[in-house]
Amino acid sequence: MAIKKESKQSLRSGNPIAGVLGATPIAGMLGIKQGTKRPNRVKLLVSIVNKKDILRLKEVIDDCSVSLTISFTGIGTARSQVLDYLGIGETEKTVAFSLIPESDEDLIMREIRTRISLYLVGRGISFTIPLTGISEIIANGITGAATEKSVDESKIMTNETRRYELILAAVAAGFAEEAMEAARSAGAAGGTIIHALSLNNTKAEQFIGVSLLEERDLLFILTKCETKIPIMQALFNKVGLKTEAGGIIFSLPVDKTAGISASDEAVATEVHS
Repeated sequence: MAIKKESKQSLRSGNPIAGVLGATPIAGMLGIKQGTKRPNRVKLLVSIVNKKDILRLKEVIDDCSVSLTISFTGIGTARSQVLDYLGIGETEKTVAFSLIPESDEDLIMREIRTRISLYLVGRGISFTIPLTGISEIIANGITGAATEKSVDESKIMTNETRRYELILAAVAAGFAEEAMEAARSAGAAGGTIIHALSLNNTKAEQFIGVSLLEERDLLFILTKCETKIPIMQALFNKVGLKTEAGGIIFSLPVDKTAGISASDEAVATEVHS
């Protein structure tokens, strides 16, 4: 019984329905504060930066707010001549996942953009992803640093206002470059590869009818919304489940971004100046 009780109370929803549920008991279960103010939620900040910048990135985030961050090594896929032109002498990247308070999202993105020099396109990228649920203990710890802050409803991203999506393709080891070439043919500029392992998926394999190799390459591609479908279709055709690569391909919504393109950085700088 104790386990059941904990499972009901240990998750905080990211669902923006506080106005509807504010006066009902279920609002408390979902971690939604009563009233008309937008609840301060936790969001996922994804940063892909040069290896030498990762400690500085963490310092910048912690100077602005509080975060829970994990990092791992990735490999950039931009062509070498592009890297040289942009002044990036290495293709090895560090990928960081940071949990941050939504109320500090704009400040964190602005400080990363300037203090890590992401306004120099090619130095790295950062973007945020909305979450639909998280452990309440972690949520309280992260948002506890911003208890006096609220979130401006007008700045909340929706499907209509989002400009970017994150495509992830998990393919058999050795097929990431082939996947990236297929994505490029459909308009992708580049991506980041992470080496991973597929855990015991025997049960799922029985239902999908495909055996998945244990060693996998995970390809991250950030793209504009209008090119998401063509890129995903190219990936399905070239490295999808019915191919030797056995790729699993899906996408996630992206909210705020930094370091994507010169035009986007100009707009962001104008908005926050």
